[in-house]
Amino acid sequence: MLFKKLLSSIGIGAATVDTKLAKAQYVQGETVEGIVDIRGGNVEQHIDEIYLALVTTYIREIDDKKYEEKAVLARYKVSDSLTIGPNDTKTIPFQFALPYDVPVTLGTSKVWLQTGLDIKMALDPQDRDYLTIEPHPLVTAFLKAAEQLGFRLRHVQCEQAPRYGQRRLPFVQEFEFKPASGAFKGRLDELEAIFFVSERSVDVLLEIDRKARGLSGLFAEALDMDETFVRFTYSAGDIPTLPQLLADVIKKYS
Repeated sequence: MLFKKLLSSIGIGAATVDTKLAKAQYVQGETVEGIVDIRGGNVEQHIDEIYLALVTTYIREIDDKKYEEKAVLARYKVSDSLTIGPNDTKTIPFQFALPYDVPVTLGTSKVWLQTGLDIKMALDPQDRDYLTIEPHPLVTAFLKAAEQLGFRLRHVQCEQAPRYGQRRLPFVQEFEFKPASGAFKGRLDELEAIFFVSERSVDVLLEIDRKARGLSGLFAEALDMDETFVRFTYSAGDIPTLPQLLADVIKKYS
């Protein structure tokens, strides 16, 4: 028995955990439901806590070198302490609401749910389940409005963002658009958007990168002075006129 406990402490013959979600695709702010299945190992084990961690990655730049960092978006307690006997099984249901600032899984962005059993003096068993996160309906409305204006979504990435005065997270998710057709082709180099989503509205930070025109324009571009930052807020009531609202903002600052 002592030898079995020793093996369990390093993960051999120990309890295992498997999280099963009701579905794999969600929208920002949606409720996630599922169960955690625990199967006992060769010996009885005491579990202090069962938790779910919502995790993503972002790019951090140091001395012009880029590194991928992990960030825990939220942590959810599934169960208090319990004991699992040898080869015993337990099923624990759970549900929680996704935060509105969970990144959408476009481009290089990944989001997963990591389940862990907190077992003292032992290697904690873990399970990882990847999620597909769709944009909030208000963000989807912006993406459609940008498409109507001739912009093509080129790149989406989570990046460290000390300059944006971010809220609770060390990064923001940037959506980069290229003007492929329409009135802004040849007028802008690119358009970048960052969305701060809440239940009923979205606060958008736009970076409007004007295309260089003439000698003064080239000089401004060389000094990175051709970028303009604009912030505006819209809600569900603005969706019908969002393409025009966006076009007016870009025209005003470009």
